[in-house]
Amino acid sequence: MRAEYDFSKAKRGALIPQKGKTRISIFIDNATLQAFRERADASGTGYQTMMNDALRAYLAEAEPPLTESKLREVLEEALPQARRLTRRIWTPPKKQEPDR
Repeated sequence: MRAEYDFSKAKRGALIPQKGKTRISIFIDNATLQAFRERADASGTGYQTMMNDALRAYLAEAEPPLTESKLREVLEEALPQARRLTRRIWTPPKKQEPDR
């Protein structure tokens, strides 16, 4: 062994970084974590993989949030149609002539 090692060019982190995945630390309810662990054990897969799959499935089914630009687009499309309909349905009241 050397008496001294030069760590001036060393980098912190995993020796072999994984592409497409990021290590995070989160708090999960104990009951939820236990349920995922039990289901993962029963199916023979890892509980973290199962949680990732559940999150992916949720995101695939969830609708994206309504943005201002999308709302404007929908309103610009719907308002002219609504105006046409109200013109056909609504008729102004007839003016009554004053009594003489």
